Amino acid sequence: MASKRKAKSPNKPRILIVTPEITYLPSGMGNMACRLTAKAGGLADVSASLVAALFDLGADVHVALPHYRRMFHVDVGQLISDELRVYKSRLPDSRIHLAEDRCFYYRDTVYSDSQNENPKLALAFSREIINNIIPTVRPDLIHCNDWMTGLIPGAARRMGIPCLFTVHNIHTHHLTLANIEDAGIDAAEFWGNLYYKRVPHNYEESRGSNMIDMQTSGVFASHFINTVSPKFLEEIVNGWHDFIPEALRQEIRNKQRAGCAAGILNAPDLSDNPETDPNLDVRYGPEDHREAKRANKVAFQRKLGLEENPDAPLFFWPSRLDPAQKGPQLLADILFRFMSRHRRRHVQLAVVANGVFQKHFHDILKIHELYGCLAVCDFNQALSQQGYAASDFTLVPSLFEPCGLPQMVGQLYGSLPVVHDTGGLHDTVEHLDLPKDRGNGFVFRVYDSRGLDWAMDKAMEFYRQPAPEKERTVARIMRDGRARFNHETCAKNYIDIYEKMLKRPLVRSFE
Repeated sequence: MASKRKAKSPNKPRILIVTPEITYLPSGMGNMACRLTAKAGGLADVSASLVAALFDLGADVHVALPHYRRMFHVDVGQLISDELRVYKSRLPDSRIHLAEDRCFYYRDTVYSDSQNENPKLALAFSREIINNIIPTVRPDLIHCNDWMTGLIPGAARRMGIPCLFTVHNIHTHHLTLANIEDAGIDAAEFWGNLYYKRVPHNYEESRGSNMIDMQTSGVFASHFINTVSPKFLEEIVNGWHDFIPEALRQEIRNKQRAGCAAGILNAPDLSDNPETDPNLDVRYGPEDHREAKRANKVAFQRKLGLEENPDAPLFFWPSRLDPAQKGPQLLADILFRFMSRHRRRHVQLAVVANGVFQKHFHDILKIHELYGCLAVCDFNQALSQQGYAASDFTLVPSLFEPCGLPQMVGQLYGSLPVVHDTGGLHDTVEHLDLPKDRGNGFVFRVYDSRGLDWAMDKAMEFYRQPAPEKERTVARIMRDGRARFNHETCAKNYIDIYEKMLKRPLVRSFE
């Protein structure tokens, strides 16, 4: 195995990015790069953009992910063919390193609905990274993403390799040392770098009963951490959001006080571009958005059974209907009154989303007979893209938001966001101030239905502005969004952290 490892260049630090999901990989990284797509959320997009940006810069970047054969469209029946035998023989020389375990091979999704299965997937992934991929790659720095990689920073610290851990959400799982070792990981080598439910006296007494927190272990053992927005990091450190476990909060707080924490916003997918989006009836950019959005609105209204009227103000709900986070109950509380108040303007609302609260919107539609001005349907990616292009306003009234993407996508498509002032929404949306020609949406600070009602009324005030004023403002917001919310900006922020941790540039041209 050692003879197949690449010689390390003294001028190029080697970066290993460990992620359970990714959207795409540059074709030059390996002979199956174009097939390796497995996405559950924004983590896949930011991982892809970061790897691509590093690769384009000429950095020595490697990526490790599970071998989802079914999602990667690898024909399991042909695994013994000459082509795949050649493929597997080249793996050590590739920049792509697949964690091999049959628990990944037949999956259709990254994560399981079974809470018992996800820890097993995490352990299999961590085992392959720690036992095989790190020794093969010999990285100078490891970048771990999310709770599934929470054991790796502890092992990396034992190996003397600096590690960045990105907290994408607050979800975690708890395991014992015995669980970890039974999965094939020699945790006795780094057990002291993990975070336990209670302070361990020694290895032996903790092995079978002292629960290890995967997410908090990743934060605890890593050399540097980041959340996916600066404001969410501030909220955690300052004690906001009682759903955040105190252990995780304290470890993030410790990293922040030590100067080893940052907030970096994710960026929308590269496909979120109204100039190239194949889902749209009419494509457009900032300079020609007005007529194109009107045409897209009529086409969208026709598909959803709304009244076909390009002059009707259209609000769009793109996020899952989760009352614990996304705030659909705020909208349900005011919806009939709001639509009655703006009936003369023929105001419309389209909900393209799944979740437990969808039934309530169906009930509102039927009880108040809002046919033609309210549409509720299951999430569909193409229809959602059309919703951004057709709508005037995007609703994101979340109670909390580690990052959020709909409010950014809305701006790219000229659909101004209506948001609660929290987390990534705070970092990406500023209340519109027409006299000062600044701002990009409508922001309410008090999380209740009256706050959302106020913000939607402000959106309607904007809609009543003269057409030239609206057109100029929307064009500015689209241009500003394109400049701010892109993968290049996101990747540069990560590169800055890498270089800070390594105390040297990633590529010679930076020197």
